[in-house]
Amino acid sequence: MYKRLIPLATSLILSIASGAVLASEEDFSQPIKIGSNTQFIDGKNKTALYKEDVLITQGSLVIKADEVEVIATDGSGREIFIARGKPASYSQSLEDGTPVSAQANEIRYEVVNRTISLAGNAELQQDTSKVQGDKITFDMITEQLLATGGAGKNGEGRVTTVFTPETIRKTSSKKDNKDNQ
Repeated sequence: MYKRLIPLATSLILSIASGAVLASEEDFSQPIKIGSNTQFIDGKNKTALYKEDVLITQGSLVIKADEVEVIATDGSGREIFIARGKPASYSQSLEDGTPVSAQANEIRYEVVNRTISLAGNAELQQDTSKVQGDKITFDMITEQLLATGGAGKNGEGRVTTVFTPETIRKTSSKKDNKDNQ
């Protein structure tokens, strides 16, 4: 009897797992749109430079920056977007609807790897936690991150993670609601 349930259980697990991946893939199947006040495109070298109030969107993914360099030498779907700003920012809704946001002096979005790399005053916030460091790499599919600190003295070069307990969030939310009334 249990042997007959194994294929059924395996099919159920695979269908759930593939559904989770498809939900994450929705943003990445959307076109990437770039808006800016100025743009320079070098077709021969397959690069582009967008300046002044740059906005990149792809589904729920949003990157805002002062300038963005696009490197497309590896072909369509393999572009690398390097956003720079004081700071540049990134936001996106994850597959479960949880928002993730980040900011840094430089944000590198690698389309094929589906990663965001933050450098210089990097900060990433997801749900109730915030990570700060010199460099942070975030895998948008697996929702895994690696953070490193810079070379600094007196704890300046360390990575800092802040977890906000649920009770603090609820208290803060209630206070905000009373202030708005």
